[in-house]
Amino acid sequence: QVRLVESGGGLVQPGGSLKLSCAASGSIFRIYAMGWYRQAPGMQRELVATINNGGGTNYADSVKGRFTISRDAAKNMMYLQMNSLKPEDTAVYYCNAGGFLQTPGDYWGQGTQVTVSS
Repeated sequence: QVRLVESGGGLVQPGGSLKLSCAASGSIFRIYAMGWYRQAPGMQRELVATINNGGGTNYADSVKGRFTISRDAAKNMMYLQMNSLKPEDTAVYYCNAGGFLQTPGDYWGQGTQVTVSS
């Protein structure tokens, strides 16, 4: 089993920045890839960014050049640096583990709310 806990969400103005963190615990040595997904009200959950053990990454077109995913294996942490935030980035952001760069795994965090508004 893998436990994931997100932190770092909040309210930010358009053009601002936030950094999300995901703390992983449990059988994380089995994990090949981790990632961030988000779900806005009335919308399906969508991939934001993923990263694998080799440092390979995958980003949604809507966040390329603005968001950066990173992973600190020694600390069992994953991060999402979000810059130049837009109102359309407003969503609940979920940490995920156990999948691949293109698909999510079975492990999900509880989610953290990100609201971009003036």
